[in-house]
Amino acid sequence: MKRLLFALLMVAAAVRADAPESIYHLNADLTNQAGVEHHLDVHRGHPVLVTMFYARCPMACPLLIDTMRAIERAAAPAEREQLRFLLISIDPEHDTVESLQALGTSRKLDPARWTLARTDAASVRKTAAVLGIQYRELPDGQFNHSSIVTLLTADGEIEYQSSMLGRADPEMLAALKRVSGGAQPKTAAQ
Repeated sequence: MKRLLFALLMVAAAVRADAPESIYHLNADLTNQAGVEHHLDVHRGHPVLVTMFYARCPMACPLLIDTMRAIERAAAPAEREQLRFLLISIDPEHDTVESLQALGTSRKLDPARWTLARTDAASVRKTAAVLGIQYRELPDGQFNHSSIVTLLTADGEIEYQSSMLGRADPEMLAALKRVSGGAQPKTAAQ
């Protein structure tokens, strides 16, 4: 029994050692709501709240945005200043640059801090897998999907994940406080 437990621990350690520490290592090119192409690390150097959504979503996705805004409002001013937001579409077929821009405008999301992005279907799958987000398209074209907000460190490491919706998760705020102390803002040269 001890050997089996030891073997299982060794396998778990090996799997964890092979896992990338930062999601920024993923090869995922995004296009934002302004039509600008960039890599997943668009907000490197800042703590980032990231989630996956689709613009036509009638319920969960607007609530995800509201939740991210609640976290933003509840954060201390210095943390709020550093915080960035990345929403990646799970519906690249319908979420065009124009529809992402319309959503950002209608929700009054500051494009300097809030990035709504689309990517190819393969990159959607890779990113969702790393973030632990499950999704599937329904026959009517809508999606069932996990509603998870992930806090990334300035280097893209997953610090905390929450499925609490509609309000700021106190544990998320504590995690944001932890990562904001070491976050350095991007400079023009970066």
